[in-house]
Amino acid sequence: MKVLVSLGGNAILQRGQKGTAVEQDANVRSTAKHLARLIRRGERIAITHGNGPQVGNILLQNEIAKDILPPMPLDVCGAESQGMMGYMLQKAIRSELDAGGPNLPVTTLMTQTLVDAKDPAFKKPTKPVGPFYSASESAELKRLKGWRMISDSGRGYRRVVPSPRPLDILEKETIVRLFKAGTVVISAGGGGVPVVRDRDGTVKGIEAVLDKDRTAALLARIVGVDTLLILTDVEKVFINYGKPNQRGFDKMTVANGRRYLAEGQFPSGSMGPKVESAISFVADSGKRRAVIASLESAEEALRGTAGTTITN
Repeated sequence: MKVLVSLGGNAILQRGQKGTAVEQDANVRSTAKHLARLIRRGERIAITHGNGPQVGNILLQNEIAKDILPPMPLDVCGAESQGMMGYMLQKAIRSELDAGGPNLPVTTLMTQTLVDAKDPAFKKPTKPVGPFYSASESAELKRLKGWRMISDSGRGYRRVVPSPRPLDILEKETIVRLFKAGTVVISAGGGGVPVVRDRDGTVKGIEAVLDKDRTAALLARIVGVDTLLILTDVEKVFINYGKPNQRGFDKMTVANGRRYLAEGQFPSGSMGPKVESAISFVADSGKRRAVIASLESAEEALRGTAGTTITN
């Protein structure tokens, strides 16, 4: 079976941790054990991952050091996180396979994701990024840099940036060739670095963040996998989550998923993008499926005994 594994942030940084290299390395080594088990049972996997906390830390480092070193733009920060996290995953998976086989190459590919410069998201930024600021600092940043700022959860003010829809992956031919050759490819981390094309064809990075689940669905179609496996920190998809009438699903159809999305059952900041992306991958596809499950139950999820399997 050909599988694209989309790793949530908990695969690399657990809730409540500081984000030290030691913490993240330990988490990634645990994640690599689950991924190696999939490979050993015969699955051919490609991997993508989130990067929210890591990009946030990089932006905070930029802010603290701004009087000493020039801050980097958001697209460069995204590329930095891709390299850092890809390295950690690549090293850990390589170590697992060296210890217990099979002998497969593992590589990380810096990935650029094409978006439309006229995407409506650019007129309505919604994604908070970076550190918190006071009201006076927020006003100054709006004046000096033209940033859009919002009051976030009563903890201060944060910058919000656009989250446009991914259209294409510029390195897709390389990813497909490596995957077909048997390489475990880690790509499109954090949804990929968002780029646009100018009228003359020039590619340039843009100040935005991409939803990694949307890019995962696009990447899964490009690579031609049978299953999109979205691994997160909950065991399955629920409606009425956290309420007395909470209900989890072992299986869900595309039609039911769309209905529950329309009802507002899946918030945009958590399960919503995962269900939307699963549906977009599965819809009108014949035998393709998507599975949303916890990292710890990855093997069982592929067997259909854990998580939520979404089909037509």
